[in-house]
Amino acid sequence: MEENKNIEETKSNEILKKIMMIVVIIALIAILGILCAGYVKKATTKVQNPIVTMEVEDYGTIKMELYPEKAPNTVANFVKLANNGFYNGLKFHRVVKDFMIQGGDSNGDGTGSAKLKDLNQNDDETEYSIKGEMKANKFEKNDLNLTEGTVAMARADYTAYSATLAEESYNSAGTQFFIMTTDKHTNLSGYYAGFGKVIEGMDIVKKISEVKVKKADNSEQTGNTEESVPKKDIKIKSVTVDTFGIDYGMPETMTPFNYMNWLYSQYGMSN
Repeated sequence: MEENKNIEETKSNEILKKIMMIVVIIALIAILGILCAGYVKKATTKVQNPIVTMEVEDYGTIKMELYPEKAPNTVANFVKLANNGFYNGLKFHRVVKDFMIQGGDSNGDGTGSAKLKDLNQNDDETEYSIKGEMKANKFEKNDLNLTEGTVAMARADYTAYSATLAEESYNSAGTQFFIMTTDKHTNLSGYYAGFGKVIEGMDIVKKISEVKVKKADNSEQTGNTEESVPKKDIKIKSVTVDTFGIDYGMPETMTPFNYMNWLYSQYGMSN
């Protein structure tokens, strides 16, 4: 009897082991299925790019799609500024027909500077700039061409003073941006950091590009004879960015180049 009992117990244990093994195999298959489904979903699901909604007083709404895969830090900078309300109430201060419209300057005349308080929403008056994410600045993955509707960062051109200052020029962008109104200047592609494209309201951009312009009021003092200042202010009422739940974080910033300090240093002087 005892022997039969042992045999039955052995059979029961073997059956239990087989059942447990089957359960483990099923569990592993289920886990692998979940992992594979997650991978496939991640690989096939396209992340929604940020969408900018810009309301221009007396003109209407312009919508732009931003491209973080091409210019991630530039997009992070614009998103943070816009959603902090920096652009609200500013204007398009420079309009050049058959070229572009430019805005985003805190002074409204192109002389303003980007400050950390605009990113942090505190009282930090420290000026900043961002690295130019374009091919001329050895940022190869940004292949965005400056065609009609492309949005790009405006920057200084210190090479007008010295050919050695190309890198300083490329890394001088902060808050100002421009929207191309034509395909006639694609030769600038790779020299300015494009980071988005108008997807709605290009007719409004074109309408703005046709406004009457004049020389700047201080043109005699500065020597800037370009007729590009709108005779009537073109006010940006608001700029918001829908990131669809994605946090693009704080942009990496740089200490901006100080041309006057550089100029004084060329003559062994201090500013």
